[in-house]
Amino acid sequence: MGDLHHLGVKDALRGLAEGRFTCEDLVRDCLVQIARLDPKIEAWVWLKSEAALERARAADRHRQAGQPGALLGIPVGVKDIIDVQGLPTRMGSPAFEDYLPTLSARVVRRLEEAGAVMLGKTVTAELAYYVPGKTRNPWNPAHTPGGSSSGSAAAVAAHFVPAAIGTQTNGSVIRPAAFCGVIGYKPSAGLISRAGILKFSHTLDQVGVFARNVADAAVVASALMGYAQDDPDSLSDFAQVPRELDPRLLFHPPRLATVRTSAWSLVDADQQENFSRSIVALRRAGASIEAGVLPDAFAGAHDVHRTIMHYEGARAFAHLQQQHRDLLSAEINRLIDEGLKIPEPAYHAALESRTRLRGELGDFMHRYDAVLTPPARGEAPATLAHTGDPQFCTIWTLCGVPAITLPSGLGEHGLPLGLQVVGGYLQDARLLQVAQWCQGQLGFRHNPPEINE
Repeated sequence: MGDLHHLGVKDALRGLAEGRFTCEDLVRDCLVQIARLDPKIEAWVWLKSEAALERARAADRHRQAGQPGALLGIPVGVKDIIDVQGLPTRMGSPAFEDYLPTLSARVVRRLEEAGAVMLGKTVTAELAYYVPGKTRNPWNPAHTPGGSSSGSAAAVAAHFVPAAIGTQTNGSVIRPAAFCGVIGYKPSAGLISRAGILKFSHTLDQVGVFARNVADAAVVASALMGYAQDDPDSLSDFAQVPRELDPRLLFHPPRLATVRTSAWSLVDADQQENFSRSIVALRRAGASIEAGVLPDAFAGAHDVHRTIMHYEGARAFAHLQQQHRDLLSAEINRLIDEGLKIPEPAYHAALESRTRLRGELGDFMHRYDAVLTPPARGEAPATLAHTGDPQFCTIWTLCGVPAITLPSGLGEHGLPLGLQVVGGYLQDARLLQVAQWCQGQLGFRHNPPEINE
């Protein structure tokens, strides 16, 4: 039973259903892995082993009683800006040191309804912004794991849990997943409720999933999706992501476009080379790939995103600053101070620009199954002082389209490089099918050095 922590979501579900091991066995082995490696990685901000084991025993009782659950018995990590009833939610900030939610976030309740075992709370950057938490990259602890969903990405990469939940307002799912060599999937905006999650930008905040393969990400995401009355932006009518990706589409090579946004000049040489190699591999496997150029209006997309994020973030955090300015970092205080100076007409102009950009992107995407683009500059930077550059995710977050990053190679320092695959709005099922096909062709099979020791 000493290798259960290596199992992904679907493999673990299969083993549990066949009675080859119990949820308690699975969680206990994950806890052994955490005890072995987390002192170096520090992915968790709250984790109580006995409480986790008791939740695992409860899942085993539910399974024995024949109770259904799409994730019954699967251990998961939850980013520490997401409320869990009775557990501290500290948002990566001392300003929330005493905050104890009385109601779990909608996404947590969906996990519980699906039978998942909430193992613990994962580290976040301060208020899901730029100031990093304590987490280190499992591939090399001198490097950032990315952010702001740093603990969730690291926990999946280190095989502490087969899946974890994070959020993205700019690049906070895709970038850490790329840096840690795992799958990061950000669904179309509105498919997963944000009720009970720290509100940074109500226009841009989106929930995402970390896993070690695309099929696992689809299983978890499908359990989280659904209309929620307590989230005004929740969608009531959409094409549900299938729990099982149709294997027949593995034999239908996709139509793809490569897109080099205005940030391309910042891409590291080894990331550029890896991007080119990935395109060659996918084309050899039968994909139709052509160079795509976004409309000229996207040259200003980053400014539009910044205006919306700063305006809404400043107003979301203004009351907190009034009460606890001395407990907030200089970066957060600067965000609030600058954001409060943005005039309302400039904000509404940015929202109108976003609407136009979403329409233009929809017209562009209509010709393709998905877009290929880098998820980050390259390998995780050799620093713990910041979490890396998020601007390779900005356009896709701004437009609310689904995106997923796939590990696709190793850079010159032996850390992961990724390939970001982007789909059309509400075309999540198609995106996941394409991503699964791409993952199979790229064939990345590496783990952080200490995982298999």
